[in-house]
Amino acid sequence: MNYLGSVTGSLLSTLFFIFVIAALGYLIGSIKIKGISLGTAGVLLVALLVGVLFSNVSSFTVGEKTITIWSDSIKSLFSLVSNIGTAMFVTAVGLIAGPKFFRSFNKSMLSYLLMGVCVITTGVILNVIICAAGGMDFAMGTGLLTGSLTSTPGLSAAKEAAAVIGEDFANEVTAGYGIGYLYGVLGVVLFVQIMPKILKVDIAKERESFIAASSVRIAETDKKLFKTDGFGFFPFCFTVAIGIVIGSIKIPISSTSYFSFGSSGGTLIAGLIVGHFGHFGKLDMRVSKSTLNFFRELGLMLFLIGAGVPGGVNFVKYFNWLYLVYGILFTTIPMVVGFLLAKYVFKLSIFNNLGSITGGMTSTPALGSLISVAGTDEVASAYAATYPVALVLIVIASNLMVTLGL
Repeated sequence: MNYLGSVTGSLLSTLFFIFVIAALGYLIGSIKIKGISLGTAGVLLVALLVGVLFSNVSSFTVGEKTITIWSDSIKSLFSLVSNIGTAMFVTAVGLIAGPKFFRSFNKSMLSYLLMGVCVITTGVILNVIICAAGGMDFAMGTGLLTGSLTSTPGLSAAKEAAAVIGEDFANEVTAGYGIGYLYGVLGVVLFVQIMPKILKVDIAKERESFIAASSVRIAETDKKLFKTDGFGFFPFCFTVAIGIVIGSIKIPISSTSYFSFGSSGGTLIAGLIVGHFGHFGKLDMRVSKSTLNFFRELGLMLFLIGAGVPGGVNFVKYFNWLYLVYGILFTTIPMVVGFLLAKYVFKLSIFNNLGSITGGMTSTPALGSLISVAGTDEVASAYAATYPVALVLIVIASNLMVTLGL
């Protein structure tokens, strides 16, 4: 019986659960219903369900051995997984967007930047109004907002700020994120597929004209650069390290509070800068797109597991149907406002419109869905142009809303 307990304890280790959650999450995420699938969001769904299970059964006994499946020490391990995932995910996004981000400041780029500002600002204003009216406190409101806008770095920034105030605040933020995230993903995924049908867009014709107008090339450097390794691990890890240093810089806001970008905002800034220059002297700092895509997906997976399990534990404690309604509003209203502005004010084509919406909502799953609808990955350019400014703004807003309790 002791042998059985030992085996069971091994199977129920944190490492075991991480990989089981990932496997089941991707399996569920791959299921398509009328062409729509959860994708990586399936990992979050499974992680939340596991967290709910842990909240009801934190330990049990096998023979004479007590198996603990949830405790403060295990919670800290999932927190570490979350932090590593965030750093990998955001750094990859920064390195991918960096080469075009600083080279594309033209009239269209201004429209994309303003789209990011409009989407995030709309969500923040709506959140402040509801919280100020007494609908919920700002820890829960900020968590809901970051989940509804599918912003993992925003959640990370909010958690960092909330942890300074107290553990209960950080738990509320995580629970709010979990409540808002599922509709945040599904809402945007459905939106980018439904709008072309509602507007009766000729996809083939639109694709042809879109590709013709989207031919932008980035000149490669002719310098002979020293490459440390074939996979680009050195430049990637170096960028993460620099980003963490940037994120640790504290800027005083008042005598009792401060602002910092945190590891999420810091790694984004570092990624954009390193991605833009591509080299330090003769040291090659470029990372292949395939490697960055791998780091981005792996980082997102780890973050969703690390944040989802604790979020599920707190989900039962904090869940309220009214919060779910607020989350739906935080996703739908900014998305619709952004779409109308892009269509009637900025005069963007349907693909650039929807691409900028996925960037403003920081929704990678929705971008994947849009690429499938459009039949070209050129739509990612609008996403890449809008995403960084939206990400920076939600990181700043999340930190400030929690820190100042606006």
